[in-house]
Order: sequence, then structure tokens, then C-alpha cells
Amino acid sequence: MARILLVEDNEDDRALFRMVLSRHGVEVDLVEARDGVEALEILAKDPLPALVLLDLHMPRLDGFAVLKKIRADERLAGLNVMILTSSDENADMRRARARGANGFLSKPTGFGGWDEVIVRIARNCGD
Repeated sequence: MARILLVEDNEDDRALFRMVLSRHGVEVDLVEARDGVEALEILAKDPLPALVLLDLHMPRLDGFAVLKKIRADERLAGLNVMILTSSDENADMRRARARGANGFLSKPTGFGGWDEVIVRIARNCGD
């Protein structure tokens, strides 16, 4: 079972993500972090996730800083990191890709848009 680290400060968004996975029948080992500091604490331990879903705008340590630290760490540099954010700013997308993001997903506003997100997550976990 693939391990996914979801880094998201909004509890409602984390709950929605869990519900979407369940409704789509996707079984993963989901680990959650509320901000970038928690994410790095989780990543300091084994096992590493197959995929990191990273929000950009969070308190304490934002997604850009987390991504920079991941790519600078020899042990973590090869992690598959997908940005999952409500931001639709092209500047955010360019900045995330420049820091080494493997992909960029916008959070859907309704249930219908989650199908593509789930498909891309499954593809990036090797399922």
C-alpha cells in the first residue's frame, strides 16, 4: 500500500481529501501534517512516502520552503512532490516548478473535479 504524506493546514481540506479517497475506493497509508514544520518532522523518519501532496500557503513554514528543504536533502531529494493548492496563480506554479515540484494540482471546488486529482495521485504512487 502506497504511503502518501498530505501537508495541508486546513482541517476541512484534509477531511475532504480523506472522504474523496474513501469514496473512490483508494486505499493508501495516508499520513497528515498540518504545516511544513510537521511535514519535515515526518520526513525525518522512515518509511518515506511514495508521494508528498504539498499545500503552498501554510503557517510556520510554507510549501515553497518545504520543497526547497526536500530538494536540498540528499535523502529526500528524489521524493515525488505534487503541489496541491487552491492557488491558481501562474507565479506560484512557476516558483514551485523552479524549486523542483513534480507536478501542480489545483484543489477542486466541488466533488466532480476530484476525479482527475485521484487519477494523478494513483499514477504518481505507481498504482
